[in-house]
Amino acid sequence: MDKSSKIYIAGHNGMVGSAVKRNLENRGFQKIVTRSKSELNLLNESSVASFFESEKPEYVVLAAAKVGGIVANNTYRAQFIYENLMIQNHVIHQSYLHGVKKLLFLGSSCIYPRMAEQPMQEDALLTGLLEATNEPYAIAKIAGIKMCEAYHSQYGCNFISIMPTNLYGPNDNYDLEKSHVLPALIRKMYLGKFLMENNWEGIKKDLNRLPIENVNGLSSESDILSILRKYGISSVDGKVSITLWGTGSPKREFLHVDDMADACVHLLLNHDAPSTIPSHVNAGCGEDVSIKELAEIVKISS
Repeated sequence: MDKSSKIYIAGHNGMVGSAVKRNLENRGFQKIVTRSKSELNLLNESSVASFFESEKPEYVVLAAAKVGGIVANNTYRAQFIYENLMIQNHVIHQSYLHGVKKLLFLGSSCIYPRMAEQPMQEDALLTGLLEATNEPYAIAKIAGIKMCEAYHSQYGCNFISIMPTNLYGPNDNYDLEKSHVLPALIRKMYLGKFLMENNWEGIKKDLNRLPIENVNGLSSESDILSILRKYGISSVDGKVSITLWGTGSPKREFLHVDDMADACVHLLLNHDAPSTIPSHVNAGCGEDVSIKELAEIVKISS
């Protein structure tokens, strides 16, 4: 891949896709092709086929996906497996049909068994039961990895996969219904601080920017307090508390999305599809923190 290569980033408006785009642009890559959801529906096979036929990208970064936290994964189970499978099927297959030189598929650490040994190694894939709450999403991502392996095995396609740990950074999702743990913690502490200060202007401004289940800044104070309580932000006798799910003891590894983008571009430049299985590569920082410790860090920083 050189500076004149034509690179299509599927999902360029998302956290990972936008970081990869920034990274490539900073390195001097100029022929970066993007399409928004309104411009290209990746769920539509004929639309994806027409796009590949007209644009003919040489390299593809498949960062487009339907993503969310525990609540979203467990609530929209059918959508998560259907939409992710369709996106992957269409982009990977059209990349094969149109002779893409290399494709990088973005997965997720939830592909590993819930009781996998720590630290998780690539060969732990498919060795045990998945976490039940996000099983449909995980199965779709596993299918993407295996699809890349199969297309390499049968057709010789240079399709590779990278599995990021928990990511954070610019363009993260702070929707309390759909976000991952770190952005959810940040927003809960942010709203909790406003509530503690009785800063209703700040609360309403936040909810106007990003409503919670259709509750916004124009909603009544009782409705706002009700939705905040639902997500663990409550005030009793002037004392504000933030309630988190679980014991706080599970540990998670976090990686800034710009570091993840560096890993992605490194693979695009230096790594080809291996003949061995597993073929995917983990990306992380090598250190983890408990959810309780993470909450304390966010609290102190708020």
